[in-house]
Amino acid sequence: MDRQSYEQSFGAAKIVTGSAHMLDTGNSKILIDCGMFQGLNEHLNYDPLGFDPKEIDALIITHGHLDHVGRIPLLYKYGFKGKVFAHPATFDIAKVVLMDSAKLQEEDYETRFRKAQRRGKEHLVRKPLYTRDDVKAIFKKMDKVKIDYDKKIKITKDIKAVFKDAGHILGSSFVELEFENLGIKKHIVFSGDLGNKDNEVLPPPQKPTIADALFIESTYGDRNHKSFEESKIEFKKVIIDTLLSGGNVIIPTFAIERAQQVLCLLKEMSEEGSLPREAKVFLDSPMANKVTAVYKKWSHLLSKNCQKYKKHPFEFPQLRLVKDVEESKKINEISRGAVIIAGSGMCTGGRILHHLKHRIWNPKNSVLFVGYQAKGTMGRDIVDGAKFIKIFHEEIIVRAKIHTINGFSAHADQKELLEWMNEFDNLDRIFLIHGEYEKQVVFKSVIRNFFNKKAHIVDMGEKIYL
Repeated sequence: MDRQSYEQSFGAAKIVTGSAHMLDTGNSKILIDCGMFQGLNEHLNYDPLGFDPKEIDALIITHGHLDHVGRIPLLYKYGFKGKVFAHPATFDIAKVVLMDSAKLQEEDYETRFRKAQRRGKEHLVRKPLYTRDDVKAIFKKMDKVKIDYDKKIKITKDIKAVFKDAGHILGSSFVELEFENLGIKKHIVFSGDLGNKDNEVLPPPQKPTIADALFIESTYGDRNHKSFEESKIEFKKVIIDTLLSGGNVIIPTFAIERAQQVLCLLKEMSEEGSLPREAKVFLDSPMANKVTAVYKKWSHLLSKNCQKYKKHPFEFPQLRLVKDVEESKKINEISRGAVIIAGSGMCTGGRILHHLKHRIWNPKNSVLFVGYQAKGTMGRDIVDGAKFIKIFHEEIIVRAKIHTINGFSAHADQKELLEWMNEFDNLDRIFLIHGEYEKQVVFKSVIRNFFNKKAHIVDMGEKIYL
């Protein structure tokens, strides 16, 4: 017997990370994303999922970011056996992301275990949520269904879906779901993460059509971004001024989308001749190198701006792809004329720490931030004007010029979210997910003024009847 359909969020409810949204149609259950909690909420990754993975008939992945795929191995650990639907580029990125996540967990465990051994408390150290071997095994047995944009596909016995390009990262999608419940046809849309339409690497998000209920991300629901053109001019000026004055530029960056965006801008500078021929650009991030290879593989999905290049959308004569640690160390020998792109994007670990240690004390150099810096990270401390930073137990003075460019976000801003929502025919009910609560309150008020409709801020575990 049919039951009333409902949605239930087990992550990204009044917070940004941990996206996991279950749709129960009364006849089948599907999950949209199963991401990892990050930052202040990372302890939630060790809590129960909140649902039984054995009861989930299918998993839809909107895109490959860790906060949307990071708990997928736990689904399999607890008995999930359904089909997994995503764009093939998303499967490629998700594998890179999950392998990197497992590697970091293993390394963190080994470090904490060694320290605990010295105190006789190794039994208290939590094991990784999953290992690289687990990820390899999952991708071998995963029942993957590789979707095409704009084509209706059967998800379960009663659910059909159309995936559309969300323009957020390569392969990202928003999903239009259709099913019948208690004799009434339903149209439910999950936005995933929507992209910034001025992003030069990817095309803008596609237009949606119809929704009885929309579950929409609200990451930047409280603000509008600085213009992309203005940000691009500022970016180029920092690069040129620093190199011509005999310095080096250090760019902390995220491996997915932001690194490719930076490469795209530097390639443009190389092509137009504004990047000095003698300059050396280093992409010193194993993960970013892997993701860039995925972007090259699926280059037909990129923007016209990127597709205009006949060979490679990101490579140019001054670029060096750094493969190993020894090659990374050799960059320290270069005294001037280097642009160094490395992770992590918020300076919380990775090779960027070594480059900052060797260069942030020199007033000729520049540190160029092109992404959001969360509270409590070294990146945020630097942006906020820290005079000294501690790297590997060494106190280092900050003398380099610090620049922050805010127009390169991969997320739609408030104006773009409203414009995208305005494309719907007969939009009835609006539910806010994937955003910090304070920002959702602002966005809710703006939606009320713009559409004369009420939006509901979704609580963790709350049942939303559809």
